Amino acid sequence: MPYRKYPSYENEYYHVYNRGNNYEDIFFEKKNYTFFLSRLSEYFKDQIDIVAFCLMPNHYHLLVKINETGSLEKGMQKFTVSYSKAINTKYGRVGHLFQSRYKSKIIPGNDYLLHLSRYIHFNPVRAKLVNRPEEWEHSSYRHYIGLENIKYVKSEIILEQIGGFEKYKEFVLSYDEDQFYFVKDLRF
Repeated sequence: MPYRKYPSYENEYYHVYNRGNNYEDIFFEKKNYTFFLSRLSEYFKDQIDIVAFCLMPNHYHLLVKINETGSLEKGMQKFTVSYSKAINTKYGRVGHLFQSRYKSKIIPGNDYLLHLSRYIHFNPVRAKLVNRPEEWEHSSYRHYIGLENIKYVKSEIILEQIGGFEKYKEFVLSYDEDQFYFVKDLRF
């Protein structure tokens, strides 16, 4: 597939997401989630900053800051092919793992950035996989509220604006479906 017409731009924030082909799972066991994140950091190193993430059984959400124009496109192509090949080999699968090429949307402003981080972290609760966001271990939320340390997650971008761990927890738990009119097209 050809590269995208418009590259990702340095110092801009993007919501990057995709789902499994036919809505099928892209993570089959716990070590797949870990492998996904290690491959992500391997293919991007210093080219992007991961601000927030949530890996769901059949899709993922990444909130990233671009450090080098065009790096998202170059890295995502290599990353998704690598992850797909590894999963197909491990589980004796053939064909596409992902429904299509990943989607990316530039974040238009700070309010959107804050609400998107909450949307991403609340995703497992919305999907009824857990009762509270901190129960889902495959997201950066536990890092955001101080329950674990994920060195490559740049949570300070959000936490400094909100006022720290406790304020962020309150912010996420005050989730209201009607606040997310701007991301309704992202729902899987």
